[in-house]
Amino acid sequence: MKIVIRKMGNSQGVIIPKPLLAQVGLAEEAEISVEQGALVLRPPRKQARNGWAEGAQALAAAGNDGLVWPEFANAGDEDLKW
Repeated sequence: MKIVIRKMGNSQGVIIPKPLLAQVGLAEEAEISVEQGALVLRPPRKQARNGWAEGAQALAAAGNDGLVWPEFANAGDEDLKW
């Protein structure tokens, strides 16, 4: 399939047909890179630990953030200063 490269402001772009986007699972965002002389679009990778802060806050608000094994402290832990 041939497509036209169009001027878009100070950049250039292409219109990607919706069926092609659906076929590869792209919707709102994509990661773009150059690999072996070709432009490659991929679904964005999820960022590591994305949402962890909100999850920790929800656990704390629910009072559910206690130690899982509080009885397994190390000898001398009470002397540590944080």
